[in-house]
Amino acid sequence: MKPTDLRVALFSGNYNYVRDGANQALNRLVGYLLRQGVQVRVYSPTVDEPAFPATGDLVDIPALPIPGRSEYRLPVSLPARVRRDLGEFNPNVVHISSPDFVGHRAVTWARRRGIAVVASVHTRFDTYCAYYGLEFLEPLARGIMRRLYHRCEVVMVPAESTAAILRAQRMNRDITIWTRGIDREQFNPERRDLEWRRSLGIGDDDVVVCFLGRVVMEKGLDVFADTIHLLEERGVKHHAPGSSSSCRTRSSSANGQATTWRACSPVPTFC
Repeated sequence: MKPTDLRVALFSGNYNYVRDGANQALNRLVGYLLRQGVQVRVYSPTVDEPAFPATGDLVDIPALPIPGRSEYRLPVSLPARVRRDLGEFNPNVVHISSPDFVGHRAVTWARRRGIAVVASVHTRFDTYCAYYGLEFLEPLARGIMRRLYHRCEVVMVPAESTAAILRAQRMNRDITIWTRGIDREQFNPERRDLEWRRSLGIGDDDVVVCFLGRVVMEKGLDVFADTIHLLEERGVKHHAPGSSSSCRTRSSSANGQATTWRACSPVPTFC
C-alpha cells in the first residue's frame, strides 16, 4: 500500500485547544503524514480561541467542560453529523489517542466496518485517581482502558518504560514504541538567556533543576517538590517553569514544606 492510499481518521480529546505534549506530537504526526501524501481527518473538540492553529482538517465533536478543570473538555458522543462525515471520508485506519467516550465509540464504529484501529498512549489516566483521592476507582479505570486497547490492532507508547507497564497490565499483545526525539530548534543552547536567569536570582554558573510541564498534581509535583527540597539542603538552586502563557506563581506542599512555582512560557531560556 502506498502512502497516498492511506486515509487516517484521528480522534483526539484535545488536538489544539490547550497546548500540551500529546497534541504537539499528534500535530507533528499529522503534518508528516500529509507531507507523505496520506489523507488525514482529525476529530476533536474545538473552541473559539485555540492555543494554536490545527494541522490538517479538524472536525468538531461534542464535549463538556471537565468539572474543576474547565480548560479541558470531555468528548461525549459521535452524533449523526460526525458519523456522516466519517462515512464520507471513508478511512482505512482509525487512530485513537485518548481512552475517552468518543475513543470507545470510534473503535466500535471502525470494528463494525472491518477498519484497522491503532491507539497511541500519551497519558496513563488510571494513575490520576490517586492524585485526587479516588484510588478505589483505579482498578475500574484500568479495566475500561484494557477493554479499549484489547480492541485495537496495535498500541503505541512513547518509551520502553511505559511499554513494560502496559504489558504487565495486559493492555494489548502488540505494544510498540512510537519514538519522538527532541525539537532541537526549540530546545537549543543558543536560547540561553543570562539576563533572564539573573532577573530570577540565578547565577551564570548555577546548576538549575527544572520542572518542565503543566503545573498540575497529576504531573507528580509532590515528587518534584520532595526532590528540590533535598537539593536545597545541598545548596542547589531550582526553578520550575510550567506551561501557562503568562507568568504567575503557585504554591504547593510536600511533607509539610511549601514550594513556590513560577509558571512561564516559552520555557527553554534558562538552560
